[in-house]
Amino acid sequence: MIINATELAFRIVNQGSLDVPLPGRGDTATRFRTLADFCHRDIAVGSLVEAHLDADAILEEIAGERVGPAQLWGVWAAQPSQTPVMATRNAGVWELTGAKHWCSGVVACSHALVTADVGDEHQLFAVDLRQAGVRAERGGWVATGMRATETGTALFDRAVARPVGEPGEYVNRPGFWHGGIGVAACWLGGARKVAGPLFAAVGERDDDLMLMHLGAVDALLAQGRALLEQAAVSIDAAPKDECAARRLAFRVRWGVEQIATAVIDRVARALGPEPLVGNRNHAQAVSDLSVYLRESDADRDLVTLGRLATPIPTEILR
Repeated sequence: MIINATELAFRIVNQGSLDVPLPGRGDTATRFRTLADFCHRDIAVGSLVEAHLDADAILEEIAGERVGPAQLWGVWAAQPSQTPVMATRNAGVWELTGAKHWCSGVVACSHALVTADVGDEHQLFAVDLRQAGVRAERGGWVATGMRATETGTALFDRAVARPVGEPGEYVNRPGFWHGGIGVAACWLGGARKVAGPLFAAVGERDDDLMLMHLGAVDALLAQGRALLEQAAVSIDAAPKDECAARRLAFRVRWGVEQIATAVIDRVARALGPEPLVGNRNHAQAVSDLSVYLRESDADRDLVTLGRLATPIPTEILR
């Protein structure tokens, strides 16, 4: 049975007790483990759940409020080169006009946090997507990876919106970077999913080369868990330190990206093409994770980290 990722994500966040700790409140490690577990089960579903939980954390940190029942939130903050969404205030009411691209869950989400231009600045707005001024388009996503997230374009035509914080506040806060590490936790969960067939295959045949790759994958995944656990400790120790959170996010995201990429490669080298062409779930997981990892800015992130690492920190000199 093909999973309807958006419907399943809606059920996960609205049925039962989804009690995921907020970042920086003393149990960030549980938050990261939970995000990884969701993507271990299904990468597309996990990414949608992560966005909803991130929206909840953003609203709590900036506005002191939480998402409501029977809702599925997206966080649509990508700034591609196309025409930006503009926010204007008319008779005391904020309205959004324009096209926001790369919106995950564009059809299924009931609400979203959307970045828009206010003059020369960017500001975050909460939008009820069920109003007449919002239209969803699913076209343009040709990749098989993350297709189940129904990523598309949200078209706003004087859609009523509510500002969340001041201009620039969304990105200039520690929680922005905590959320970025949460995405890295999802990448690691996806890497665990990709590794599944290798662990299963080793139990069926005795092959030294396969065992070598399995040993490497096991060590890589353990390294990723350790990175996230240490990051959680650092966040809980200094939840308000935006500078420390920024540098930590670039370190952890790059590290987990390398781990996930290496796992994809190791599994393919160990098992050959068979699971990629004969195992639908594995092929989808590899495709999903490959696309999901590109939320990273790759080498540009390393340039930023290099700037943040200057001057050389004293702990490296010791």
